[in-house]
Amino acid sequence: MIIITLPDGSKRQYNEGVTALDVAKSISEGLARNVLSATIDGEIKDLSYTIEKDCTLKLNTWQDEDGKKTFWHSSAHLLASAVQSLYPKAKFGIGPAIENGFYYDIDFGDDVLTTEDFPKIEQKMVEIVKQGVKIVRRNVSKQEALDYFTKRNETYKVELINDLQDGTISFYESGDFTDLCRGPHLLDFSPIKAIKITSLAGAYWRGDEKNKQLTRLYAITFPKKKELDEYLALLEEAKKRDHRKLGKEMELFAFSQNVGQGLPLWLPKGTALRERLENFLKKVQKEYGYLQVITPHIGDVNLYKTSGHYQKYGQDSFRPIKTPYEGEEYMLKPMNCPHHVEIYRLTPKSYKDLPYRLAEFGTVYRYEQSGELHGLTRVRSFTQDDAHIFCTPEQLKEEFCKVIDIVLYIFKTLKFNEFTAQISLRDPKNTQKYIGSDEVWEKAERAIVESAQEKGLKTTTEIGEAAFYGPKLDFMVRDAIGRKWQLGTIQVDYNLPERFNLEYIGADNQKHRPVMIHRAPFGSMERFVAVLLEHTAGEFPLWLTPDQFTVLPISEKYEEYGNKVLKELTHNDLRGDIDLRSEKTGKKIRDAELKKIRYMLIVGEKEAQDGTVSVREHLKGDLGTMPIESFVELVNEAVKKELN
Repeated sequence: MIIITLPDGSKRQYNEGVTALDVAKSISEGLARNVLSATIDGEIKDLSYTIEKDCTLKLNTWQDEDGKKTFWHSSAHLLASAVQSLYPKAKFGIGPAIENGFYYDIDFGDDVLTTEDFPKIEQKMVEIVKQGVKIVRRNVSKQEALDYFTKRNETYKVELINDLQDGTISFYESGDFTDLCRGPHLLDFSPIKAIKITSLAGAYWRGDEKNKQLTRLYAITFPKKKELDEYLALLEEAKKRDHRKLGKEMELFAFSQNVGQGLPLWLPKGTALRERLENFLKKVQKEYGYLQVITPHIGDVNLYKTSGHYQKYGQDSFRPIKTPYEGEEYMLKPMNCPHHVEIYRLTPKSYKDLPYRLAEFGTVYRYEQSGELHGLTRVRSFTQDDAHIFCTPEQLKEEFCKVIDIVLYIFKTLKFNEFTAQISLRDPKNTQKYIGSDEVWEKAERAIVESAQEKGLKTTTEIGEAAFYGPKLDFMVRDAIGRKWQLGTIQVDYNLPERFNLEYIGADNQKHRPVMIHRAPFGSMERFVAVLLEHTAGEFPLWLTPDQFTVLPISEKYEEYGNKVLKELTHNDLRGDIDLRSEKTGKKIRDAELKKIRYMLIVGEKEAQDGTVSVREHLKGDLGTMPIESFVELVNEAVKKELN
C-alpha cells in the first residue's frame, strides 16, 4: 500500500500502481469527468501515470493553471495533427502551451499559409476530436526516435533528439500523428469543445536569425464555447487598448525606420509623462535613503567580462565598439549594475556606511531579434528604474522588505490591485547556467522566501527562472482585462561582490564581503508605460496624464481670453493647451475626448465677461461654469486624493 497526500492535507491509502485517474474516480465521478492531469510531487503527469510510492497529489481541472497547460499542450498536438493531414509535406518544430493558448512552429515548405486557411484547419481539428482519438504515451530509445523522424525527413525533430539523453525520450501518438514530447497530455481530445486559430507570425528555428524562419501558428481552445466567445470579446477589448494605437493617438511615442528598429522616440507629451513617473519614484527613493547617480551608456568590454554579463548576454548584445587603439573595445551597456559596483569601489567602506543605496534611470541596450520586437514592450533600447543596494548580510532581509514596500506603494498608487509575487529560483539540475557556490545561492533564496512570507505576499515559485547571478522576486501583475504582465523585480546577489572583490570593514575591524540587492520597481520605463496605457486604456490618473485640460474658445473672438486662461492655469502648475483650430466646438470636444483629456474648458462671451470657464469632464459631461481659481482647486484636490 502507498499513502497519497492531497492538497487539503488529507491522506489516502491505495494499492501500489494506482493511476491518477483511479484516485480521481475514488474521490468522485464528477471529478473524474473533469480532471485533466495530475501534479505529483510537483511534476505534472498524465492521468494514466502509475504511482508506485508515497507522494503528494493534486488533481488538475480547467480551473488550475497546470490543468490549462495540459489542455493547451494537447491542443497543440491536435493542431499539428490537423496540419499534417492537410499539408503532408509540413515539418514540425515545437508546440508548447503559453499563457493564453498555445502555438506550433511549422515549416510549410513551398506552401504559403494565410489567415484564410485558418477555418479549414479548425474544421479538421473538430473532425479529429469527433473521431475519439486517444493520446498514448510511449517511451522510446534514442536510436528508435532518430530512425522514426529521419525516415520522415523531420529534420527539426532529429535536431531536438540529438540534444536528448537516451532513456529520457518519449513519443505521444494520436491517430496518424506522432510527436516527440515529454508531456503530459489529456487521455484523448474529447474535452476540447471550442477552437480558434488566432494569428500567425514568423519565428526563427530555435530563436536564431541564422536559422530558417518557420510559420508560428497561435491558437486557443476551451472546454466550452461560451468561454471562447468571452475570450474573443476580450481580444477585441485588448485591440482597443493596444498601447501602440493609444500611444499614437495620444502623441506619446513613435518609431522611425531611419532611427532603427526597436529604438523608441519619446515625443513631448510622452517625455513629460515619463518625467512625472521618474519624479514620483525619485521622491519615494529619497525617503528611503537612495542616492541618485548617472553612468555612461557604454563601458569597457572587460567590465562586463568581470561581471559575467559578456558571457551571459553576449549573443543578445550589440557588437563591441572598437576604437582606433589596438585591443580597446567598448560595449553598449546591457546592464547598469557593473557601473554601480565601480561607484561603490571608489572609496573604502565601513559597516557604518552600509546600506549604500545607488539609484539610476539608466538606459541599457539589448539586441532583440527583429521578429520579437513589439511596441514598447520589447525594444532594443530601454531605461530601467534601476537601483543597487550594498548591505551587510545581517541587513539583507530588512532591506529586501523595504524594497517590497516601495513596489507595493507604486502598485497601490497606480491601482495595480491584482498581482502575484513569483519567487524565481535556480534550476538545481542545471547549475552551469549560474555563477556562484551552492552555499550563497541557498542563503540568497532563503532571504527572498522569508521576506515574501514576512510581508504576507501571495507567491508562486518557478524553478529555473533566476537571474544568472542570483534568485529574484518578480511581480506578476494582472491588468484591468485580466492579462498577466511581469513588472517589478528584486534580486539578491552574493556573486557580483565576489567577482569584483567588494569589501567593507566590519565592527570587528576585519574585511567582509557585502551583499547586493538589484531592484527595479517599474522594470523598464518603456514596458511600464505600455502596460499602464493598456491597463488604464489611456485614462491616466490626473496627476500623471499628459494633458489635464484643454481650452476650447468657441470662436476667434475669444482666443485672447482663452490664452489668458491657459497662462493662468500654467502658472498654477496645471498641464494643458489651447485648441485654436477653426473647427466647431463639438468637433473639438470629440477630439479632446479621443485624446483622453480629462477637462475641456469651453470659453465664450459670458466666460470672458465673468472671468470663468465652462467645464466639461471626459466621459462624464458638463460640470458647470466656475471661476478659474475654483477649477485650479478642483484639479489639485483630485490629484491629492489620487496620491493619498
